Amino acid sequence: MNEENFRSQMKKGILELCVLKIVQVQECYASNISERLKKADLLVVEGTLYPLLTRMKNAGWIQYRWEESKSGPPRKYYQITEEGISILQKLEKEWDSLTQSIQSLNQPS
Repeated sequence: MNEENFRSQMKKGILELCVLKIVQVQECYASNISERLKKADLLVVEGTLYPLLTRMKNAGWIQYRWEESKSGPPRKYYQITEEGISILQKLEKEWDSLTQSIQSLNQPS
């Protein structure tokens, strides 16, 4: 596996955590989510986000509402659900545990 492919796979593994963190802060539409992920250098490819949002909605982690737009078609505004908050807390705990485990490898045995 080359470096770029490895990096891409790692990013994909944390996208759900990142999307939940974004929509927990404030509801936003897909383009906002995409922009935030790009700024953080976390979006793998543009086509990754929409299937991810659909899976997360179907799992009950996020929901959306339609809002008319002054400059185009209506937009879906995503927000986190109670179940999504619970999942986010579990993912954050797992992420913290994982990073601590990795950092512990720097210590002599």
